[in-house]
Amino acid sequence: MQKKSITSRAFWLIIVSGMLTGMGNGSVFGAAMMCMLGRGYFLSWGGDGGTAYNPVTFTGFIDMAMIVFGVMFCLIMFVGLKKHDALENA
Repeated sequence: MQKKSITSRAFWLIIVSGMLTGMGNGSVFGAAMMCMLGRGYFLSWGGDGGTAYNPVTFTGFIDMAMIVFGVMFCLIMFVGLKKHDALENA
């Protein structure tokens, strides 16, 4: 029986920890942006319902940044574990 790769065994670990870490860093980015710019050029705060995820509103931009950071951290974890698997099984 062949052993599964590390990336296939750690699928949910990649998704959960990547999104938690990335979205946490995205919220820090949003807080830093909020402190430096204020509302800046955003015409709407966008905190109600679906407008909270509209990237042209203030909170929508921060929420989309958090999602992008989360997806990118998942990608980073996938690449890192894939390289680790290649080194371990070489």
